[in-house]
Amino acid sequence: MNREFDGKVAFVTGAAGGIGRSSALAFAARGASVVVCDLVDPSGTAAEAAEHGVEVRSLQVDVGDAAAVRDAVASAVAAFGRLDFAHNNAGTFSPAPLADLGEDDWNRVISVNLSGVFAGMKYQIPHLLETGGAIVNTASIWCEQGSAAQAAYVASKHGVAGLTRTAAIDYGGRGIRINAVAPGPIRTAMTAAVPTAAMAPVIGRTTLGRYGEAPEVAEAVVWLCSSAAAYVNGVVLPVDGGYLAA
Repeated sequence: MNREFDGKVAFVTGAAGGIGRSSALAFAARGASVVVCDLVDPSGTAAEAAEHGVEVRSLQVDVGDAAAVRDAVASAVAAFGRLDFAHNNAGTFSPAPLADLGEDDWNRVISVNLSGVFAGMKYQIPHLLETGGAIVNTASIWCEQGSAAQAAYVASKHGVAGLTRTAAIDYGGRGIRINAVAPGPIRTAMTAAVPTAAMAPVIGRTTLGRYGEAPEVAEAVVWLCSSAAAYVNGVVLPVDGGYLAA
């Protein structure tokens, strides 16, 4: 495996499972030290990442709490002395038609999916200015369109796309590249919670006719952070099996 991230440090949220876990392992496989964060204990991911011979820190963090995000970033920098990459990936959803969606549910989805990305970038950017690093945020195919009974999730992911593009404009000239991935139907615990009947037409619309796998998204994340993507900034990259092409 290419070890081009030797000596670098990556910070990943939502890392206990799914896309975040795969992202953390992909960074570690390329030589980066990794800080894995999640609302639930991400120590399992940390143990797997450490098998690549890199240093790892595990933090339980609610990204809906900006102060907790601030402290987590500070802890990462205190442990490793630098920050080079961030994958702001933590997310949640609360399916319901708009008028049936509780205000608390709306606020929770927005606080995690959108405000969590804002807080992550707010506290990561000052350190990345010192290293010329890169940020990748997790958006969704739903940042490009609507979806039934997903008002909070869709609104949050539209926000992530806009926030990513705006931050890329603000900081591209100062040495930080900021992009997003827009996953389609990926096999994770989140999609497993969606009824099969609801997922079937989504899978059917992909040109590849299957679920994506979390490591396939992780490969896009680490590519966006790599020198191979040195001229890529402000992009929301679909990793969707051709869903948006259909």
